[in-house]
Amino acid sequence: MQTNMIKNTWKTKLQALGPGILMASAAIGGSHVIASTQAGAIYGWQLAIIIILANLFKYPFFRFGVQYTLDSGNTLLEGYYQKGKVYLWIFFLLNLFSTVINVAAISLLCAAILTFALPFPVPVPTLSLIVICVTAAILLLGKYRFLDSFAKLIMISLSATTILAVVVALMKNGLQGVAAADYISPSPWSLGALGFIVALMGWMPAPIEISAINSMWVVAKRRISKVSYEDGIWDFNIGYISTAILALVFLALGALVQFGSGEAVQMVGGKYIAQLINMYASTIGEWARELIAFIAFMCIFGTTISVVDGYSRTNVETLRLLMGKKESSPKTLNIAIILASLSGLAIIFYFNNAVGPMLKFAMIGSFVSTPVFAWLNLSLVMNGEHKVKGQLLWLSLVGLIYLTGFTLLFIASQAGLFS
Repeated sequence: MQTNMIKNTWKTKLQALGPGILMASAAIGGSHVIASTQAGAIYGWQLAIIIILANLFKYPFFRFGVQYTLDSGNTLLEGYYQKGKVYLWIFFLLNLFSTVINVAAISLLCAAILTFALPFPVPVPTLSLIVICVTAAILLLGKYRFLDSFAKLIMISLSATTILAVVVALMKNGLQGVAAADYISPSPWSLGALGFIVALMGWMPAPIEISAINSMWVVAKRRISKVSYEDGIWDFNIGYISTAILALVFLALGALVQFGSGEAVQMVGGKYIAQLINMYASTIGEWARELIAFIAFMCIFGTTISVVDGYSRTNVETLRLLMGKKESSPKTLNIAIILASLSGLAIIFYFNNAVGPMLKFAMIGSFVSTPVFAWLNLSLVMNGEHKVKGQLLWLSLVGLIYLTGFTLLFIASQAGLFS
């Protein structure tokens, strides 16, 4: 392709930054702020290996989505369609469910965090309405260019403040955190903890459908800027590695300020954020309350914007392919953004109590479907100019075995085969 003839310089690399950062912004939500921090709060440093392995073994399959698009010029969804319409239908149904649940859950979480920053009480559903309306306005008025710039600002702020918080906690408490020297940690290596681990891995670093969303962002980026294959992969690596490192940083937050404190860990997202902020303030100082609240809000607000945009793009593209249309208009994307926003609000106002269980179901469903779409992503890069080979191919094969094995283990445990 012509874009592959671009001379790669640091200037072109910086210009290529965008889709990978957006992917990171979308990923750092429930999986990082909630699941990773809870993992550290409950099990200390023990689940660090699970986070590392999940990020390592999912890396090829997220990369293949970008690689396929950079190589062929087609979106990952077009690749699924070429493999068979049934795969696109499965993706579409999973994506529709994820759109509704994730928009509702993430905006609710964002609103819950806002309650700590406002000097006067505002009902959480009302704040959710404001969050979703602001998000929709940003996307409808700013389009991809604004989203691209805003994601970079969020990632810089998020990375700096999160690392600062962990460094302060480490200097004050050491690696042991607040746990007593004789504290006996619960073990995560039992079937009882399997559901938590599977949910953690399901969205670590992100749901597998984000690979298709990222593919759409690559296409959008290439409409406004020439991006070579090498620079596109560099952008992806920056975003992906950032999410992996930040997952461990959030694990450290839980391990340093809450693990072994004697206070039971809240498992509901909004309540857990409140608990984490209070625990951090009591451990390090009241000044840290605003810092942690800012970190959490930046994470979730960035995720809200990326999720509404990304899921809307993939829903529009999937429908276009299934209906056999040549192209979709910008108005169609605007309508999809509005519908995603309204569906999230409907869940918040009419099924508020069901958001938590549905979110957990979405996380587990994402993990169970991961081997299928991981295999699809791999199959799409077995040919072409940059076909997968060597160490990356071996890593993807080992990753498929790892993810499939965990999925079968979880299904067997849910079926009661180990009881």
